[in-house]
Amino acid sequence: MSTNMVVLASRPPDWTQERFTTWWRGEHAAMAMKLPGLLAYRHGVVVFDYDHPEAAAWDGNAVLGFADRQALDAAIASPEWAAAVAHAGRMKGRRLVLITEEVDLLAAAAASGR
Repeated sequence: MSTNMVVLASRPPDWTQERFTTWWRGEHAAMAMKLPGLLAYRHGVVVFDYDHPEAAAWDGNAVLGFADRQALDAAIASPEWAAAVAHAGRMKGRRLVLITEEVDLLAAAAASGR
């Protein structure tokens, strides 16, 4: 079972979606990819929000994968984490950060012959 940090974020009101995505996948990703113990880093752009179809509540999400909670905690305690958080704070958008323990249900079903 892996441990993930799941981030939902919205852009600053004066930024376009394109600028936000370019910033996140470019200069911010370059900082986040330096986190010790990081095994996976995925980013998605919100193209539709079922709960808010008129205007999405969030603009993007990221999933940062670590081997376990100890590896994630070590990354959070690192200077690379402090630098990435400071960088994101300068952007002035909103965010929601969740720590999750992930199980691949599709792989588990395939392994059990279902």
